[in-house]
Amino acid sequence: MGIKSENIRNIAIIGHSGEGKTTLCEAMLFNGGVIDRQGKVTDGTTVSDFDELERAKKMSIYTSCSHLTWKDVKINLLDLPGFYDFEGERQEGLRAAGGALLVIGANGVIPIGAETVVDYCLKLGKPLIIFINGMDKENADYFGTVQALRDKYHGKLAPIQIPIMENGKMQGCINALQERAYLFKEGGPQEIPIPEDMKDQVEEMKASLMETAAENDEVLLDKYFEAGELTREETIHGIRVGIASVNTIPVMAGSALQNRGVINLLNEIVTYMPQARERAHIFAEDVATGKVVDVVTKENAPFAAQVFKTVVDPYSGKLSYLKSFRGVLKSGSTVWNANTEQEERIGQVYVLRGKKMEAVDELSAGDIGAVNKLGNTNTGDTLCDPSAKVRFPAIRFPKPTLFMSVTSEKKGEEDKVFAALNKLSEEDLTFSVEKNAETAELLLGGQGDMQLEMLVKRVKARYGVDVKLSTPKIAYRETIRGKADAEGKHKKQSGGHGQYGHCKIRFEPSEEEFVFEEEVVGGAVPKNYFPAVEKGLRESMEHGPLAGYPVTGVKATLYDGSYHDVDSNELSFKMAAAIAYKEGLKNAKPVLLEPIYRLKIAVPGDYLGDVMGDINKRRGRIMGTDTEGTTSVITAEVPLAEIMTYTMELRSLTRGSGKFVSEFLSYEDVPPMLVDGIVAAAKAAE
Repeated sequence: MGIKSENIRNIAIIGHSGEGKTTLCEAMLFNGGVIDRQGKVTDGTTVSDFDELERAKKMSIYTSCSHLTWKDVKINLLDLPGFYDFEGERQEGLRAAGGALLVIGANGVIPIGAETVVDYCLKLGKPLIIFINGMDKENADYFGTVQALRDKYHGKLAPIQIPIMENGKMQGCINALQERAYLFKEGGPQEIPIPEDMKDQVEEMKASLMETAAENDEVLLDKYFEAGELTREETIHGIRVGIASVNTIPVMAGSALQNRGVINLLNEIVTYMPQARERAHIFAEDVATGKVVDVVTKENAPFAAQVFKTVVDPYSGKLSYLKSFRGVLKSGSTVWNANTEQEERIGQVYVLRGKKMEAVDELSAGDIGAVNKLGNTNTGDTLCDPSAKVRFPAIRFPKPTLFMSVTSEKKGEEDKVFAALNKLSEEDLTFSVEKNAETAELLLGGQGDMQLEMLVKRVKARYGVDVKLSTPKIAYRETIRGKADAEGKHKKQSGGHGQYGHCKIRFEPSEEEFVFEEEVVGGAVPKNYFPAVEKGLRESMEHGPLAGYPVTGVKATLYDGSYHDVDSNELSFKMAAAIAYKEGLKNAKPVLLEPIYRLKIAVPGDYLGDVMGDINKRRGRIMGTDTEGTTSVITAEVPLAEIMTYTMELRSLTRGSGKFVSEFLSYEDVPPMLVDGIVAAAKAAE
């Protein structure tokens, strides 16, 4: 294609689900002449949401790539899912993007989820534009929304547009930097004189933008202090510097659905968003030396790219989405996978437009494309020139926080379920499939109920296997808190040799899982039967006296018994031990134990009190709190039974901004008032 990196913009379209990201992407593609009419999410006709599940749900589930050309600049659009459960897709898309476009509604507040993605972009140093969408709706509140953003991101916001409103709807806009006014017409924006009653607003915004520009450049700041103003070109330069350093966030507005303000937005993306070669430092490890190197985006350099997404189609095979950071990738070339340390032969190189793949001869530095049928390459892997081996940092994915038991609807298809989910794990690195050794359940872990639901539907759609999700069993245990002596006698006579085993055992609590000792005097029980007694006890401990859960923390001492010269054998003493166990544990004050998990919960400081109160309601103990910037980190110990669906509940409590990680800590006694319910449920499930 021969496109140069200065003529490429890689933009991730982000925001919460339902704010209009995909609709805006569709409008941009339409204005760029890529499609001849705007599709609709509700009709399932958009370029981005091409998967059947996305069409059925009427929401984005996967990251999709499209591109258009605007003013001789190629704009790669990465339409990222907005729902919390698909955070992994966002991580992938943002790794490839040079900047982000946040879409929010004109509701006078910062929408749920918007703060999280803005904070993430600021943390990553990802240049950002905010597009206030839905300005065609009744009661659209542009100024209230801007003020809410100003309050949250003080000193960073730079609104460069003033909407021209009529009857509560946006009819046009004024670009304060260009000092030009436009009305939205069917054929595109029509320039008009700036309305007289808005000239004061324009001057006020110009002054504000000058001040913002000056704060981003020391030379401009000196001039601003001396002259009291900057030229238009100087202001634009200062704003661009601020955007690149994420000190400035420009704000625009319009209606994606009505295609209003979208052309103005495309103009500003070309003007203000960083060129692919201007991307902030891209660090990688030099494989030969082990040193960290800065990878500069330029064409005449050894090739280096990272695979940021993998799609596996049962029919056409594996497709690897990649971002070229350096050099040129040509069809038919051979590259080195720095992660697997293997060569890969590149077949055909493609650029993407939703589900459509367009074959190209090469992919330039800074561009986004795809290659198919790479046998040993996965998401996050680095592909590079064999003569200049580098390795980019791995893409960080969140760990699963919600687990469900997964079974096949039809008996005998469990292996198919496991195989299908493992196949899907090539595409999605944010879920896990594992067998719980204690409950023998197959557990599917993910970021939330929506993700797990989509995984189940994908298994059905791709592999024809019906899958059922249910709440996992909790691996309760039982132990004893008292001492008890018990006698077990197994005696059976049925002609010929009989069976006889007799033992007396003392049971008491132990710090260890199980301890077996003997204090037999005078050969009351021969030594050769001791192992049989121990084996009988160990097997019996798989089922406790209260609810049938495994028993732990018991010391059993064999102190007496009797035997028969002919009828005694190992099986008889094993059976006798089981009888003694049943009687002994019942009388040794048995208690039910539940797993306790340590949680680390990160929430904005505003929600600290609410989250701590909620933890207390869950029978949790607050062990401490720390502060990291504006984020509070709570350390707590909580019973597993109280946090089975905590992922969704924490989101609800913190408007999507709370996150947590958990790890198993220990077992503790179940409160007495809860024991009867757990026992009844366990017996009902038998």
